[in-house]
Amino acid sequence: MFDPAQYRKSVLEDEVRDRLEELIEEKADELGLEILELAIRPDHVHLFITGDPTLAPNKIMQQVKGYSSRHLRDEFDFGLPSLWTRSYFVSSAGDVSSEVIEEYIDAQAGE
Repeated sequence: MFDPAQYRKSVLEDEVRDRLEELIEEKADELGLEILELAIRPDHVHLFITGDPTLAPNKIMQQVKGYSSRHLRDEFDFGLPSLWTRSYFVSSAGDVSSEVIEEYIDAQAGE
């Protein structure tokens, strides 16, 4: 039986990972966002950005996910109708320093 969760685990590797990074950087430039930290794992992505506070986080995620999914599905044969789920986690840095967030993202890879 096809298990979508298992399939996703191996999608974001090698040339797909490299292309995804390029696509996220392109969309960030277009939206005027600065990528502070980007970590692409085989089954998920950590993206720490800063930008215009008038841009709603849900619109940013919609743009990044839609743009990257459209391009990756056109360029690679995943055999899936969509690449991303609708879920994501967004939080402001608030009292947490950029360094702490970057350390957290690095620690997720065991770095």
